Amino acid sequence: MGTPDEGFVVVVDTREQKPYRYGRSLRGALPAGDYSIRGLESRVAVERKEKADAYGSLGRGRARFEREVARLSAYDYAAVVIEADLADFLEAPAFSGMRPRAAVNTLVSWSVKYGVHVFFAGSRPLARALTYRILEKFWKHRREPDGS
Repeated sequence: MGTPDEGFVVVVDTREQKPYRYGRSLRGALPAGDYSIRGLESRVAVERKEKADAYGSLGRGRARFEREVARLSAYDYAAVVIEADLADFLEAPAFSGMRPRAAVNTLVSWSVKYGVHVFFAGSRPLARALTYRILEKFWKHRREPDGS
């Protein structure tokens, strides 16, 4: 993947368990989210979730995850990218006692309440690409206010 220019460097949070790999990236402690841009760590962030992790975060980890989403609401742009499509997400993992409809309703509710975008990316490779594009577009549009 090409980068928009030499100043664009993806920051991957040090707590990220299964980090995406990008050409121009570095590890660093982020205040919120798993991915950001060097120099803009408090303005843009993407939180990555595998399906099982999302269910865990919406179930027994609910309070912690809602605090994370609330922190992300202060950003200029924030998103949660889930490594599943909606149809797959609607089939709960075996360990989860959470109903899929409740999980989706919570994500939709928090998206509206906190202004944090939620994307069902379909797969890990698609989520990796989407995460990069979100950050790349933020970089481009913050530098070119007319969006060109």
